[in-house]
Amino acid sequence: MKFRESFRPFAPAVLRESLTKWFELDVDSPYMLFVADVARAHRIDSPEANADLPWLDRLKTARSDIPAATHVDGSARIQTVHTETNPRFHALISAFAKRTGCPVLVNTSFNVRGEPIVCTPEDAFRCFMGTRIDSLAIGNCFLRKDEQDETLARRYHQEIEPD
Repeated sequence: MKFRESFRPFAPAVLRESLTKWFELDVDSPYMLFVADVARAHRIDSPEANADLPWLDRLKTARSDIPAATHVDGSARIQTVHTETNPRFHALISAFAKRTGCPVLVNTSFNVRGEPIVCTPEDAFRCFMGTRIDSLAIGNCFLRKDEQDETLARRYHQEIEPD
């Protein structure tokens, strides 16, 4: 989606109050600075046959209930989300948890491989229009890709060699 290496999973953003149920960690990590194993209850043990696969092929094997955020070794780079410090994001994850039973969303830096992280709404729109991201929320604005002028799209797929 962001034209980055396929071996690099997204980071999980988890409600702080659900942290220890999902990860083997019990300290705040609001800036994704800590790595910990996914809790045993949410891990999926790979069949023994996967041990013989080349490491890139192992990426296609689910390792937990949150596969997009789980490294091949069963760990994740965690972001804890508190209602006091990030009420809107906390409310979003809480609503997702209420619908799915999972208080974890994937999170990542907002940029395309080789470019700096977006800093302005214009940067965000440009990145959104050049990737396969379907929608973009900024503050109280919500944009859907299929409602945008496609002539504004940047063709990253023509500029960046896939891995």
